[in-house]
Amino acid sequence: MDLLLQVLVNGILQGGLYAIMALGLALVWGVLNIVNLAHGAFIMLGAYISWYSYTWLGLDPFLGLPLTAVLMFGVGYAIQRGILNLIARAPMFNTLLITFGLEVVLTYLAQLAFSADFRTINPSYSGRNIDVLGVTVPLVRLAASGLAILLTLAMWRFLLHTRLGRAIRATAQNLAAARLHGVEPRHLYAVTFGLGLALAGAAGGLYGTVSQINPYIGATLTAKSFAIAIIGGLDTPLGVIAGGLVLGLIEALTTLYVGPTFADVASFGVLVLVLILRPSGLLGRTA
Repeated sequence: MDLLLQVLVNGILQGGLYAIMALGLALVWGVLNIVNLAHGAFIMLGAYISWYSYTWLGLDPFLGLPLTAVLMFGVGYAIQRGILNLIARAPMFNTLLITFGLEVVLTYLAQLAFSADFRTINPSYSGRNIDVLGVTVPLVRLAASGLAILLTLAMWRFLLHTRLGRAIRATAQNLAAARLHGVEPRHLYAVTFGLGLALAGAAGGLYGTVSQINPYIGATLTAKSFAIAIIGGLDTPLGVIAGGLVLGLIEALTTLYVGPTFADVASFGVLVLVLILRPSGLLGRTA
Protein backbone atom coordinates (compact mmCIF):
# COMPACT_ATOMS: atom_id res chain seq x y z
CA MET A 1 0.00 0.00 0.00
CA ASP A 2 2.84 2.40 0.82
CA LEU A 3 4.36 1.73 -2.59
CA LEU A 4 1.04 2.43 -4.31
CA LEU A 5 0.62 5.70 -2.40
CA GLN A 6 4.15 6.72 -3.36
CA VAL A 7 3.45 5.98 -7.02
CA LEU A 8 0.15 7.89 -6.94
CA VAL A 9 1.83 10.93 -5.38
CA ASN A 10 4.58 10.80 -7.99
CA GLY A 11 1.95 10.58 -10.73
CA ILE A 12 0.05 13.58 -9.39
CA LEU A 13 3.21 15.66 -9.13
CA GLN A 14 4.19 14.71 -12.67
CA GLY A 15 0.66 15.49 -13.86
CA GLY A 16 0.83 19.01 -12.45
CA LEU A 17 3.99 19.65 -14.45
CA TYR A 18 2.37 18.15 -17.55
CA ALA A 19 -0.49 20.63 -17.21
CA ILE A 20 1.70 23.72 -17.58
CA MET A 21 3.58 22.04 -20.43
CA ALA A 22 0.34 21.58 -22.40
CA LEU A 23 -1.35 24.87 -21.53
CA GLY A 24 0.58 26.98 -24.04
CA LEU A 25 -0.16 24.50 -26.83
CA ALA A 26 -3.87 24.40 -25.92
CA LEU A 27 -4.09 28.22 -25.80
CA VAL A 28 -2.53 28.68 -29.24
CA TRP A 29 -4.53 25.82 -30.72
CA GLY A 30 -7.82 27.03 -29.28
CA VAL A 31 -7.44 30.69 -30.30
CA LEU A 32 -5.30 30.64 -33.46
CA ASN A 33 -6.27 27.16 -34.70
CA ILE A 34 -2.57 26.39 -34.98
CA VAL A 35 -1.26 23.03 -33.80
CA ASN A 36 2.22 24.17 -32.87
CA LEU A 37 4.53 21.25 -33.61
CA ALA A 38 7.46 23.34 -32.32
CA HIS A 39 5.90 23.63 -28.86
CA GLY A 40 8.25 21.10 -27.27
CA ALA A 41 11.25 22.84 -28.81
CA PHE A 42 10.14 26.09 -27.17
CA ILE A 43 9.84 24.27 -23.84
CA MET A 44 13.40 23.06 -24.41
CA LEU A 45 14.51 26.63 -25.18
CA GLY A 46 12.88 27.87 -21.96
CA ALA A 47 14.71 25.15 -20.03
CA TYR A 48 18.06 26.31 -21.43
CA ILE A 49 17.28 29.95 -20.61
CA SER A 50 16.56 28.94 -17.02
CA TRP A 51 19.70 26.82 -16.93
CA TYR A 52 21.86 29.72 -18.08
CA SER A 53 20.11 32.12 -15.71
CA TYR A 54 20.93 29.78 -12.84
CA THR A 55 24.47 28.93 -13.98
CA TRP A 56 25.66 32.34 -15.15
CA LEU A 57 23.52 34.81 -13.23
CA GLY A 58 23.04 32.75 -10.09
CA LEU A 59 19.24 33.16 -10.22
CA ASP A 60 17.23 30.61 -8.30
CA PRO A 61 15.38 28.54 -10.96
CA PHE A 62 11.99 29.44 -9.50
CA LEU A 63 12.77 33.14 -9.07
CA GLY A 64 14.17 33.23 -12.59
CA LEU A 65 10.93 32.02 -14.20
CA PRO A 66 9.59 35.57 -14.84
CA LEU A 67 12.75 36.40 -16.82
CA THR A 68 12.37 33.22 -18.87
CA ALA A 69 8.68 33.90 -19.49
CA VAL A 70 9.30 37.50 -20.60
CA LEU A 71 12.06 36.48 -23.02
CA MET A 72 9.92 33.70 -24.47
CA PHE A 73 6.95 36.06 -24.83
CA GLY A 74 9.12 38.35 -26.95
CA VAL A 75 10.25 35.41 -29.09
CA GLY A 76 6.66 34.27 -29.55
CA TYR A 77 5.34 37.72 -30.42
CA ALA A 78 8.07 38.19 -33.04
CA ILE A 79 7.53 34.76 -34.61
CA GLN A 80 3.77 35.17 -34.82
CA ARG A 81 3.88 38.76 -36.11
CA GLY A 82 6.71 38.13 -38.55
CA ILE A 83 5.99 34.60 -39.82
CA LEU A 84 2.78 32.91 -38.73
CA ASN A 85 0.51 35.92 -39.29
CA LEU A 86 1.35 35.64 -42.98
CA ILE A 87 -0.55 32.36 -43.09
CA ALA A 88 -3.07 33.00 -40.31
CA ARG A 89 -6.08 32.06 -42.48
CA ALA A 90 -4.26 29.39 -44.53
CA PRO A 91 -5.16 25.68 -44.31
CA MET A 92 -3.93 23.94 -41.16
CA PHE A 93 -1.54 21.81 -43.21
CA ASN A 94 0.49 24.95 -44.00
CA THR A 95 0.88 25.85 -40.33
CA LEU A 96 1.82 22.26 -39.52
CA LEU A 97 4.62 22.41 -42.07
CA ILE A 98 5.91 25.76 -40.83
CA THR A 99 5.84 24.84 -37.14
CA PHE A 100 7.48 21.49 -37.93
CA GLY A 101 10.20 23.40 -39.76
CA LEU A 102 10.62 25.67 -36.75
CA GLU A 103 10.97 22.61 -34.52
CA VAL A 104 13.74 21.17 -36.71
CA VAL A 105 15.58 24.51 -36.94
CA LEU A 106 15.36 25.17 -33.18
CA THR A 107 16.56 21.66 -32.36
CA TYR A 108 19.67 21.89 -34.50
CA LEU A 109 20.41 25.47 -33.45
CA ALA A 110 20.17 24.32 -29.82
CA GLN A 111 22.59 21.48 -30.53
CA LEU A 112 24.98 23.95 -32.17
CA ALA A 113 24.71 26.44 -29.29
CA PHE A 114 24.47 24.13 -26.27
CA SER A 115 25.90 20.79 -27.54
CA ALA A 116 24.07 17.51 -27.05
CA ASP A 117 25.20 17.08 -23.44
CA PHE A 118 22.58 16.47 -20.78
CA ARG A 119 22.19 19.33 -18.31
CA THR A 120 20.24 19.72 -15.09
CA ILE A 121 19.31 22.62 -12.83
CA ASN A 122 20.39 21.60 -9.33
CA PRO A 123 19.79 24.24 -6.65
CA SER A 124 21.13 23.60 -3.15
CA TYR A 125 17.79 22.22 -1.95
CA SER A 126 17.31 19.81 -4.85
CA GLY A 127 17.96 16.74 -2.69
CA ARG A 128 15.53 17.60 0.10
CA ASN A 129 12.39 15.59 0.72
CA ILE A 130 9.24 15.92 2.81
CA ASP A 131 7.75 12.89 4.56
CA VAL A 132 3.94 12.87 4.58
CA LEU A 133 2.25 9.83 6.16
CA GLY A 134 5.12 7.61 5.11
CA VAL A 135 5.23 8.98 1.57
CA THR A 136 8.42 10.70 0.43
CA VAL A 137 7.74 13.89 -1.52
CA PRO A 138 10.73 15.55 -3.24
CA LEU A 139 10.70 19.24 -2.38
CA VAL A 140 11.69 20.48 -5.84
CA ARG A 141 9.14 18.28 -7.62
CA LEU A 142 6.43 19.43 -5.20
CA ALA A 143 7.32 23.09 -5.77
CA ALA A 144 7.47 22.65 -9.56
CA SER A 145 4.11 20.86 -9.71
CA GLY A 146 2.40 23.26 -7.32
CA LEU A 147 3.69 26.32 -9.17
CA ALA A 148 2.66 24.78 -12.50
CA ILE A 149 -0.93 24.32 -11.30
CA LEU A 150 -0.98 27.85 -9.84
CA LEU A 151 0.17 29.30 -13.17
CA THR A 152 -2.49 27.28 -15.00
CA LEU A 153 -5.21 28.57 -12.66
CA ALA A 154 -3.84 32.12 -12.99
CA MET A 155 -4.13 31.86 -16.78
CA TRP A 156 -7.73 30.69 -16.37
CA ARG A 157 -8.50 33.73 -14.21
CA PHE A 158 -6.71 35.97 -16.71
CA LEU A 159 -8.83 34.70 -19.60
CA LEU A 160 -12.05 35.09 -17.61
CA HIS A 161 -11.61 38.39 -15.79
CA THR A 162 -9.31 40.71 -17.77
CA ARG A 163 -10.07 42.83 -20.82
CA LEU A 164 -7.30 41.22 -22.84
CA GLY A 165 -8.38 37.75 -21.75
CA ARG A 166 -11.97 38.40 -22.80
CA ALA A 167 -10.73 39.73 -26.14
CA ILE A 168 -8.74 36.53 -26.67
CA ARG A 169 -11.77 34.38 -25.87
CA ALA A 170 -14.03 36.48 -28.08
CA THR A 171 -11.62 36.18 -31.00
CA ALA A 172 -11.49 32.41 -30.54
CA GLN A 173 -15.30 32.18 -30.51
CA ASN A 174 -16.21 34.65 -33.29
CA LEU A 175 -13.53 36.56 -35.19
CA ALA A 176 -15.99 38.72 -37.16
CA ALA A 177 -17.84 39.86 -34.04
CA ALA A 178 -14.54 40.58 -32.26
CA ARG A 179 -13.45 42.81 -35.15
CA LEU A 180 -16.71 44.73 -34.93
CA HIS A 181 -15.88 45.49 -31.28
CA GLY A 182 -12.47 46.95 -32.16
CA VAL A 183 -10.22 43.91 -31.74
CA GLU A 184 -7.16 44.01 -34.02
CA PRO A 185 -6.59 40.33 -34.88
CA ARG A 186 -2.94 40.45 -35.95
CA HIS A 187 -1.81 42.07 -32.70
CA LEU A 188 -4.05 39.83 -30.60
CA TYR A 189 -2.83 36.70 -32.37
CA ALA A 190 0.77 37.75 -31.73
CA VAL A 191 0.02 38.41 -28.04
CA THR A 192 -1.69 35.03 -27.75
CA PHE A 193 1.22 33.21 -29.35
CA GLY A 194 3.57 35.15 -27.09
CA LEU A 195 1.58 34.05 -24.04
CA GLY A 196 1.69 30.47 -25.28
CA LEU A 197 5.47 30.63 -25.55
CA ALA A 198 5.77 32.39 -22.17
CA LEU A 199 3.92 29.43 -20.64
CA ALA A 200 6.16 27.04 -22.58
CA GLY A 201 9.22 28.87 -21.26
CA ALA A 202 7.95 28.64 -17.68
CA ALA A 203 7.21 24.95 -18.23
CA GLY A 204 10.74 24.45 -19.52
CA GLY A 205 12.22 26.15 -16.47
CA LEU A 206 10.19 23.90 -14.16
CA TYR A 207 10.98 20.83 -16.25
CA GLY A 208 14.70 21.53 -15.96
CA THR A 209 14.51 21.35 -12.16
CA VAL A 210 13.17 17.76 -12.19
CA SER A 211 14.57 16.23 -15.40
CA GLN A 212 17.62 16.36 -17.61
CA ILE A 213 17.51 18.60 -20.65
CA ASN A 214 19.12 18.33 -24.06
CA PRO A 215 18.25 19.68 -27.53
CA TYR A 216 16.24 16.59 -28.45
CA ILE A 217 13.56 16.54 -25.76
CA GLY A 218 11.21 18.72 -27.83
CA ALA A 219 9.50 16.04 -29.94
CA THR A 220 8.52 13.96 -26.89
CA LEU A 221 7.23 17.00 -25.00
CA THR A 222 5.18 18.12 -28.01
CA ALA A 223 3.57 14.68 -28.25
CA LYS A 224 2.71 14.63 -24.55
CA SER A 225 1.36 18.19 -24.65
CA PHE A 226 -0.80 17.27 -27.63
CA ALA A 227 -2.17 14.22 -25.81
CA ILE A 228 -2.94 16.24 -22.67
CA ALA A 229 -4.71 18.97 -24.64
CA ILE A 230 -6.89 16.37 -26.39
CA ILE A 231 -7.63 14.38 -23.22
CA GLY A 232 -8.57 17.43 -21.15
CA GLY A 233 -10.20 19.53 -23.87
CA LEU A 234 -9.38 22.98 -25.24
CA ASP A 235 -12.30 24.87 -23.69
CA THR A 236 -10.76 25.65 -20.28
CA PRO A 237 -7.39 25.47 -18.52
CA LEU A 238 -9.10 23.23 -15.95
CA GLY A 239 -9.36 20.63 -18.69
CA VAL A 240 -5.60 20.86 -19.22
CA ILE A 241 -5.05 20.27 -15.49
CA ALA A 242 -7.36 17.24 -15.64
CA GLY A 243 -5.59 15.91 -18.73
CA GLY A 244 -2.16 16.37 -17.14
CA LEU A 245 -3.19 14.60 -13.93
CA VAL A 246 -4.78 11.73 -15.87
CA LEU A 247 -1.65 11.28 -17.99
CA GLY A 248 0.66 11.48 -14.97
CA LEU A 249 -1.32 8.89 -13.00
CA ILE A 250 -1.63 6.54 -15.97
CA GLU A 251 2.11 6.64 -16.61
CA ALA A 252 2.90 6.10 -12.92
CA LEU A 253 0.52 3.15 -12.53
CA THR A 254 1.63 1.57 -15.79
CA THR A 255 5.26 1.84 -14.73
CA LEU A 256 4.43 0.12 -11.43
CA TYR A 257 2.26 -2.73 -12.68
CA VAL A 258 3.46 -3.30 -16.26
CA GLY A 259 6.83 -1.63 -16.68
CA PRO A 260 8.31 1.72 -17.75
CA THR A 261 8.55 0.57 -21.37
CA PHE A 262 4.76 0.61 -21.65
CA ALA A 263 4.09 4.00 -19.99
CA ASP A 264 3.87 5.88 -23.28
CA VAL A 265 1.82 3.09 -24.84
CA ALA A 266 -0.76 3.36 -22.06
CA SER A 267 -0.95 7.16 -22.13
CA PHE A 268 -1.46 7.34 -25.89
CA GLY A 269 -3.89 4.43 -25.67
CA VAL A 270 -6.01 6.60 -23.38
CA LEU A 271 -5.74 9.38 -25.95
CA VAL A 272 -7.25 7.07 -28.57
CA LEU A 273 -10.08 6.08 -26.20
CA VAL A 274 -10.89 9.71 -25.45
CA LEU A 275 -10.96 10.53 -29.16
CA ILE A 276 -13.42 7.69 -29.71
CA LEU A 277 -15.65 8.10 -26.66
CA ARG A 278 -15.46 11.84 -25.96
CA PRO A 279 -13.79 13.81 -28.78
CA SER A 280 -14.28 17.16 -26.99
CA GLY A 281 -12.11 15.99 -24.06
CA LEU A 282 -12.88 15.18 -20.43
CA LEU A 283 -13.99 18.73 -19.56
CA GLY A 284 -14.71 19.99 -23.06
CA ARG A 285 -18.17 21.12 -24.11
CA THR A 286 -20.13 18.65 -26.17
CA ALA A 287 -22.14 19.79 -29.18
